[in-house]
Amino acid sequence: MMLESSQRPVLLITGMSGSGRSFALKALEDMGYETIDNLPLSFLETTTLAQQETSQPLAISIDVRTRDFSLEHILHKMEKLTKNSSLKTQLIFFDCDDDVLARRYNQTRRIHPLAHERPVIDGIRHERLLISPLREHADLVIDTSLLLPTDLRGQLRRYFLPQKAPRLSIFITSFSFRHGLPREADMVFDARLLKNPFYIEELCSLSGEATEVAAYIKKDPIFPKYLETLKSILSLSLPRFIEEGRSYLTIAVGCTGGQHRSVFIAKLLKEWLQEQKNKVKLRHRDLKKAK
Repeated sequence: MMLESSQRPVLLITGMSGSGRSFALKALEDMGYETIDNLPLSFLETTTLAQQETSQPLAISIDVRTRDFSLEHILHKMEKLTKNSSLKTQLIFFDCDDDVLARRYNQTRRIHPLAHERPVIDGIRHERLLISPLREHADLVIDTSLLLPTDLRGQLRRYFLPQKAPRLSIFITSFSFRHGLPREADMVFDARLLKNPFYIEELCSLSGEATEVAAYIKKDPIFPKYLETLKSILSLSLPRFIEEGRSYLTIAVGCTGGQHRSVFIAKLLKEWLQEQKNKVKLRHRDLKKAK
């Protein structure tokens, strides 16, 4: 659920190395959290309480690499922070099956922090022995054994999305298919099936920003259905992009020359998305000023 407390959220992230903690910190940072990785335990209380006047949520990763790491030390610090009425402190434990962790380390050729000269699986088992008691004290256990990155990001947003999280920034660009697809595009819509104003002498030199061109395109019998279809696709897609933790989304609308149909449709989509309280910017990549 989304965090709506007046208390400052503080997440202590711990668990098995290779279970996704670093990815989680990046995802939380995109959600508006201040994040700190591998903070020495002796600094934990001071760092957490240093800016009590701010409401920005905080996520701190603690693991076996942490200087002065010990179960007793962590639990003692956790107990003190939990008693602070200005904070909402939670211990989050990231777990993963040993064989999956071993496969991840072998694929990336990274060295497990406790393996040293031993096989990776030995380091994993030793770490689990050291930190498994923390799992029992965790407010939430997230097992990433079967999770894709997008699934994990979605889980984090469902559990920890702040009330004032950054909104999805949407960029819309019109373009000409003749000059290629915009490389940054996440979604591409084709406006070439609409009637082309280019072949109308009095409209040819104008652009899709002109009212005369807009009126001509609107008279196309398929225009209403075409526009409603685009809106339906976006209505279905945007909540999923947000759930997956996307910060930016680029929508590209193309036509043959990038002058008329794509410009007009891109403008309509921008206006509609702004009516839905979205943050939207528009540009026309291949638009040339009419002479």
